[in-house]
Amino acid sequence: MEIKAETMQKSKFKRICVFCGSSQGKKSSYQDAAVDLGNELVSRNIDLVYGGGSIGLMGLVSQAVHDGGRHVIGVIPKTLMPKELTGETVGEVRAVAGMHQRKAEMAKHSDAFIALPGGYGTLEELLEVITWAQLGIHEKPEYAPCRESVTSKLCWEM
Repeated sequence: MEIKAETMQKSKFKRICVFCGSSQGKKSSYQDAAVDLGNELVSRNIDLVYGGGSIGLMGLVSQAVHDGGRHVIGVIPKTLMPKELTGETVGEVRAVAGMHQRKAEMAKHSDAFIALPGGYGTLEELLEVITWAQLGIHEKPEYAPCRESVTSKLCWEM
């Protein structure tokens, strides 16, 4: 998908971290939301930082951003590589030792955070960056979209 320069919107963010599931989810609206978000990032000239998987919602959002010509950084623990990387990867994949290092690396390279549907791992990632903001470790915004067609196990309005 090619986005013309005149349709690009300006954003104060250069890179956004997206937390989401490594499965497709139970509703097709989850998949649609991942692709829509990827396309929206492209239209705003924003690069993606994400969990590094090539499957599920992670694979959909990363592929949309990559196909739109934006830079993609995937951060994945070495132990998850056999499970969450199948086929060809997109963008830059950074292997890390564990989950804590993954979250720290993702936060380091991001200007804001968005959570799409996922499991407990997605929820934990979002709660950690919210906690870091509360503790003053960062001042980056966090977003969890709450709309009828896309809801996670828990839904916050921020």
